[in-house]
Amino acid sequence: MTSSGGATAASAGTPSAERLRTVLDGRWAAVRNQVRDVLRDPLFRPRYGLALHEQRALVLEQLRALAATPGPRLLFPKEYGGEDDVGGALVAFEMLALSDLSLLVKAGVQWGLFGGAIRHLGTRQHHARYLPDVMTVALPGCFAMTETGHGSDVHSLRTTATFDPERDGFVIDTPDEDARKDYIGNAALHGRVAVVFAQLHVNGTDHGVHAFVVPIRDASGEPAAGVGIEDCGHKEGLNGVDNGRLSFHKVFVPRSALLDRFGSVGPDGSYSSPIDKPSARFFTMLGTLVQGRVSVSGAALAAAKLALTIAVRYGLVRRQFRRPGDGEEIVLLDYRQHQRRLLPALARTYALHFAQEGLVAAYHDSFYDPDTSDTDRRRLESLAAGIKATTTWHAAHTIQTCREACGGAGYMSVNRLPGLRADIDVFTTFEGDNTILMQLVAKGLLTRYQQEFESLDVLGTARFVADRFVEAVIERTAARSLIQRLVDAAPGRDDDADLFDRSHHVELFEWREKHVLDGLARRLRAGLGSDADPFEVFNAAQDHVLLAARAHIDRVVLEYFVAAIDECDDPSVAALLNRVCDLYVMSTLEEHRAWFLEHGRLSPPRAKAVIAAVNDLCAELRAHARLLVDAFGIPQEVVGAPIALGDEARRQTLRRG
Repeated sequence: MTSSGGATAASAGTPSAERLRTVLDGRWAAVRNQVRDVLRDPLFRPRYGLALHEQRALVLEQLRALAATPGPRLLFPKEYGGEDDVGGALVAFEMLALSDLSLLVKAGVQWGLFGGAIRHLGTRQHHARYLPDVMTVALPGCFAMTETGHGSDVHSLRTTATFDPERDGFVIDTPDEDARKDYIGNAALHGRVAVVFAQLHVNGTDHGVHAFVVPIRDASGEPAAGVGIEDCGHKEGLNGVDNGRLSFHKVFVPRSALLDRFGSVGPDGSYSSPIDKPSARFFTMLGTLVQGRVSVSGAALAAAKLALTIAVRYGLVRRQFRRPGDGEEIVLLDYRQHQRRLLPALARTYALHFAQEGLVAAYHDSFYDPDTSDTDRRRLESLAAGIKATTTWHAAHTIQTCREACGGAGYMSVNRLPGLRADIDVFTTFEGDNTILMQLVAKGLLTRYQQEFESLDVLGTARFVADRFVEAVIERTAARSLIQRLVDAAPGRDDDADLFDRSHHVELFEWREKHVLDGLARRLRAGLGSDADPFEVFNAAQDHVLLAARAHIDRVVLEYFVAAIDECDDPSVAALLNRVCDLYVMSTLEEHRAWFLEHGRLSPPRAKAVIAAVNDLCAELRAHARLLVDAFGIPQEVVGAPIALGDEARRQTLRRG
């Protein structure tokens, strides 16, 4: 069922939470259930009010306990004791966010970043030497990329690694304070080794950024010779993670410390790489960050699901003010504005869930497909960047909304929302600042502009790139023919379309993306005169650049949602998901109705109808709100918040307050 046509979810019968969860759990359902079982252990129960040293100690204990479970092994090759299921590893990581985001980040540093860098950038010698101990946390490690003066601009990192032929190794050096490695997880207390990103200098030639395995502590736990370590101290959130600063003062490491999959140095100082072009080599090495962005995206979405579970359940039991006439107090979620606070956010969470599932599947399949082209990898990198930015912004906004929707109870630490809000804040800037990531998406859409400038006008180039990108992403949903049928079936006139016609939705979102991209191309063409500064031209169009990226991601998310509904073989589940999808579409149109009005795709009466549709859908889906959050399958022990666990737990919390 791909077009709801305004039919209510109730007309197809109400599914159980278990049947809906089966669809949500998807391809890696077994992994999700495995992590749910792990998190039921009392060790992983939500805590609050711990001192800094207590929180760090607890998270380390939890990390070591996780090392004994199957989850961390999923990421690594079987020959070293792993399970070699990258998609499963990403899903397992996502589920950890339901417990404690400090644990999630520390696990991400240990296995995703530190271990992932060794796996992706190293060769067999590094895998055999390090990976078994990485998996068991016998070797706690760090991922030392970000510098005080350079975060997202990895190309300009200033730490150096200079080849010393007499000692057959490299000298790692921090030239000044701006080159310190900053905010490094595991560095302040627990890390023994760091993967350090530095500019490789060999015989006076700079070969760009490469990665090195560098010991930072000796066997007694003291800083290694020449290594400076500082504790970043207390943060807004994530205080179970021991972030620190690292500096290196002429630290020598052997030649084998270079993770040399994409660039190696011989004993004579000769440099070789399977990738000739330095810029291509740099971006290939940075491709390892894609895994981190996919992970962060899924974790942020899990945190939003947890917040919505707490807020929706509370909204179904908390009463406020009396109904005129019968004097009965009104349940919060019966208020339309309360529905508008939570239910569109819930609908967007569902939409992003299916986009995230599609992204994980695409990453997993490309990882194991030897025929994956560089072009496909770049498209996947762009998609991961856009979805990461979108989900983390969404999570931050949703958690804040849920906190407000729970009033004073939502401000109490025991109800988890304050901790979630503090912890999720940094997700919008780590693994890439969201604004920069969205610029990356837009540049991907215009990537052929510079290459084709001599032979194609700017407008034609933009359309060419957009069409190629649209086709590539749709193919990954396994529903290209469905999407194309919907676009072809869209009515010619907007006012003739049923407001809930899915073909109209898909066509409208696709048209918006192309229109914005065409406008951006025209704007760039107009600015590029014979003596124009390309940076100034692009900088002046930043608003347009970010709008193009947003329009693209909105369209992709919708298509993933539509494809997931089409693949659902449970009619009642599909019917309910169709109405959730309707609310996602209508609330997105409502948010951007000024743009659609300005560009003639919404008439004033039609724009008012969109607002009314959001109200009607909120009223309809209010009856399914508990079902929709229960389908996330978050165990009661993990939810933890008393206001989400029933009347008695809520009353006890309020009495304690």
